[in-house]
Amino acid sequence: MRVQVAIVGGGPAGHLLGQLLYKAGIDAIVIEQRSREYVLGRIRAGVLEQGTTDLLDEAGVGARMRKEGLVHGGFALGFGGSHHRINLHQLTGGKNVMVYGQTEVTHDLMDARAAAGLATAFEAENVSLHDFDGPHPKVRYVQHGVAHEVECDFIAGCDGFHGVSRASVPAAALQTYERVYPFGWLGVLSDTPPVSHELVYANHARGFALCSMRSHTRSRYYVQCSLDDKVENWSDDAFWNELRSRLAPELAESLVTGPSIEKSIAPLRSFVAEPMRFGRLFLAGDAAHIVPPTGAKGLNLAASDVRYLARAFTEFYAGSEAGINTYSDTCLRRVWKAVRFSWWFTSLMHKFPDAGGFGQKIQEAELDYLINSQAASTSLAENYVGLPL
Repeated sequence: MRVQVAIVGGGPAGHLLGQLLYKAGIDAIVIEQRSREYVLGRIRAGVLEQGTTDLLDEAGVGARMRKEGLVHGGFALGFGGSHHRINLHQLTGGKNVMVYGQTEVTHDLMDARAAAGLATAFEAENVSLHDFDGPHPKVRYVQHGVAHEVECDFIAGCDGFHGVSRASVPAAALQTYERVYPFGWLGVLSDTPPVSHELVYANHARGFALCSMRSHTRSRYYVQCSLDDKVENWSDDAFWNELRSRLAPELAESLVTGPSIEKSIAPLRSFVAEPMRFGRLFLAGDAAHIVPPTGAKGLNLAASDVRYLARAFTEFYAGSEAGINTYSDTCLRRVWKAVRFSWWFTSLMHKFPDAGGFGQKIQEAELDYLINSQAASTSLAENYVGLPL
C-alpha cells in the first residue's frame, strides 16, 4: 500500500488526525494494534477544552457531542469544610468546557471514518517503523496472519506512552523529563446522578477527591490512594464512605451511591519527550507527553498536537515545509504550559507523604487566596479552559 501519511495508533488522537487529513484531501491509513471493541472499551476522562470542541466541529464530528455533551461554565474547589465555585465563563470572557467522554469522541471519529470508507487496520500485530530518517518511510505489520507494508511520505506516531513510535527513536536522539507522583487515583464509575452539576475538586487532610460525571445519570468519582493499594481492597461501601469523608458536609449528605460498574487505580506521572519530530516521524499525544489527570489536559493536549500536525501536512502538500519544520517547537511550548499547570494543580490538591500538617496549611492558604483573588482565579480559569492554540 502507498499512502501520504501512515498513522500509528487508532485512539482519539490517531482518528482525529485521520479525519482532519481526510477533510484536507490527504490520503492516510490508521494502524491500530488492538481491536475496535477494545479501544472503545477503555474508560478515560472527558473534560474537553473549548478549543477541542471547536476542532471536533471543524473535523465534522461534533454533532452528537453538541447534543449530548454537558456544557460547564465553572467548577468547585472544596477545602476547609466548604466548596467554592470558580466561574470559568465569567473569568475567561465567555469560555466553557464540555463534559463528553473520550470513548464517545473516539466512537464518533471511528463512525465517521467507517462511513467515508477510509483505510483502517485494527488488530495489527508486530508493528514496526522503518526508514523515517529518509524520504521514503515504511510501516510494517501483520494482520490476521498476513504481512503488510505501507509506504508513505510521513509517519504520525499517535500510539500512546507504551507504543512503538517513540520506542523506535534512537535513545540518543531523545531527551526525556519525568515526575512520578507518590500516589494514585482510585476511580469508580456508577449509574448514579452526580453529586453536583459541575465538577468538584476536593482538598482534604485524608487526601484528594474528585466528583465528576459522564452524564446526568452516570457519575465518575475518584479518591487519592497509595501507589501500592489494590482495587480488591476496596469494597463499594468502603469507597463511598471514604469519598464522603473528603467532601463538604452538604455534598456528602446529598451523595447518591450505588454499585460500581467499573473500578480501577491509575498512577499519576508527568512525562515529556523532546523533540517531537525525527525526520519524517512525528509524535503526537501520549506518545510524546503524559500529564496527571488533575488538570484535564491529556486528551486536549493530544488534540492540539493533532491540529498543528494536520496543518503542517496540509501546508507541506501545498508547497511549504514551514509547518513540519516548526511542529515540535510549536507543540512543546503549549505542552510545557499544560505540564506546568497540571503539576501545580496536582501539588495544590493532593496530600503528599512528607508534607505533614504544615503542607496542608500551606495548601489551604493558597486555596483561600485563589477564591478571594480575581487575578488568581482568572489565572486558574484561563489555564483550565485551555490557552489559545
